[in-house]
Amino acid sequence: MASAAAEHLPPEVRDFIEGGSGAECTLNANRIALDAIGLVPRVLAGIESARTSTALVGTEAALPAAVAPMAYQSLVHPEGELAVARAAAAAGVPFTVSTLSSHTVEEIAKTDARLWFQLYWLRDRGLVEELLKRAEEAGCEALVVTVDVPVMGRRLRDLRNGFALPSWLHAAHLEEGPNEAHVRQDGDSAVAQHTRAAFDPALGWHDLEWLRGRTRLPLIVKGILDPRDASRCVEIGAAGVVVSNHGGRQLDGAVPSASALPHVVDSIQGGAQVLLDSGVRSGTDVLRALALGANGVLLGRPVLWGLASAGEPGVAKVFELLHAELQQAMLLAGCADVTSAGKLTTQGRTEPAEALT
Repeated sequence: MASAAAEHLPPEVRDFIEGGSGAECTLNANRIALDAIGLVPRVLAGIESARTSTALVGTEAALPAAVAPMAYQSLVHPEGELAVARAAAAAGVPFTVSTLSSHTVEEIAKTDARLWFQLYWLRDRGLVEELLKRAEEAGCEALVVTVDVPVMGRRLRDLRNGFALPSWLHAAHLEEGPNEAHVRQDGDSAVAQHTRAAFDPALGWHDLEWLRGRTRLPLIVKGILDPRDASRCVEIGAAGVVVSNHGGRQLDGAVPSASALPHVVDSIQGGAQVLLDSGVRSGTDVLRALALGANGVLLGRPVLWGLASAGEPGVAKVFELLHAELQQAMLLAGCADVTSAGKLTTQGRTEPAEALT
């Protein structure tokens, strides 16, 4: 589906979606790490079907998956987030509304999707509080705070393209009208310029504690790789953590998310749910994540490929394929449900737990 999507996208938009930071070492390592995980199937399980439904941080889901927060989806298709949310609602998959969404949370809520709201830490604390209130009033069921973007990673494809947003596209939750994201400069990323102006790079644990005290929504912390950080998240009351290197788009050279996952799971001992993102492409990858101790995954680029290739039906096809792949993989591995999938053993961990502690 990635190749089909590429046919519908301008080269600079395709690079914005597909690219990573630096030499893209981490981007490529995510896929290598997942492929290196060998599942050890159980046999003679006596099952005829596999149930893929579960609860992710209190939200019922037909799959152990949610749509990751992704910015500016109208770059890919005119209906953007609205098309993805409708497909997610039909598939029973939670949809995460990005701070940098091209449609507001109120608009997206009308699709009847189960919503989470993703928050970037903004310099304007008043706007942070306003977004929290809007997310709650729109019926969002969790707050996902992204903590691995104090500044945007150096994404060389965007720099080479002098990438800027078209004049008609805006971050619907931020200011309206032209801003830094629309000013094209050779050798620079206008989107990175905009985030430098809008995001507060000094986000600290005290801010996360403040946030925990300002919302009734379950708090999910996205961008965790070190077990010590995962444990701290649990201590301040987080209901979930997302083991993520931002899809290879932030620190190039960061550990692959799949390699970090088992150590994070071990460190928090069930004190919060653990989700995985970065590199997930198939139902087999979802099963790998479950076997390594995750409660579920976040889906990123494959959703955008479906959106670019065919709009809402394209996204629906992505969810259909993921469900079919996961169900078959679970049957072949002898897993009747998500809980039994978490009891599978694996081979192929590439480093000892001590390396990440």
